[in-house]
Amino acid sequence: MPTTLYKDSMRAMVERNPDMATEMLEDAINALLAGDLDEGRLLLRQYVNATIGFPELARRTGKADKNLMRTLGPSGSPTAANLFQIIQACMKAEGVTVAARVIRPGAADRAPIL
Repeated sequence: MPTTLYKDSMRAMVERNPDMATEMLEDAINALLAGDLDEGRLLLRQYVNATIGFPELARRTGKADKNLMRTLGPSGSPTAANLFQIIQACMKAEGVTVAARVIRPGAADRAPIL
């Protein structure tokens, strides 16, 4: 039962602080872009559990919720197309867009972000 309590706790935290959901999605995408696929999938799964849930994600993607759970699970191996479809659905649910930015090593310390 601890998993259910964790999911409920995360959902309650997001309900109290809606910005947390956006931060969770951002962390998941940053992990994926950094090449940490396991962490990215885990964070994306936590985001889904704390926000729209897998049944709604399934409705938005046209995929079975159990398949989506496996895809974002510890042994999941999503194709790029499936992963980006999931991310797109999460972005729409959150009402945000994502833009990647290339930073040269050391440049982040010197130039302000506009």
